[in-house]
Amino acid sequence: MPDYLTATEEGVILALKVQPRSSKNQLVGSHNGVLKVKLTAPPVDGSANKCCRDFLAKLLSVPLRDIDIITGATSRHKRVLIKGLSCDDVVGRLGIE
Repeated sequence: MPDYLTATEEGVILALKVQPRSSKNQLVGSHNGVLKVKLTAPPVDGSANKCCRDFLAKLLSVPLRDIDIITGATSRHKRVLIKGLSCDDVVGRLGIE
């Protein structure tokens, strides 16, 4: 299992490093135990957090209500809970190890 994933009773926690103001939304890959994500939104008034949740919901094919930022709402380093999926589900849907 990749370092950036942690299984819980509710689902999976993803450890992310978010880079705002990118040219496009994309997964960059894993580095130092976190999954790096580039987002187009600026880190202002929660827009990067909203963009992050929307991007992950689309990538993982889950409803937006199943994605919660549990730590790091004001930081580039975030822990995001994906409800209802296993680690294998997340790895398969992201296509990154």
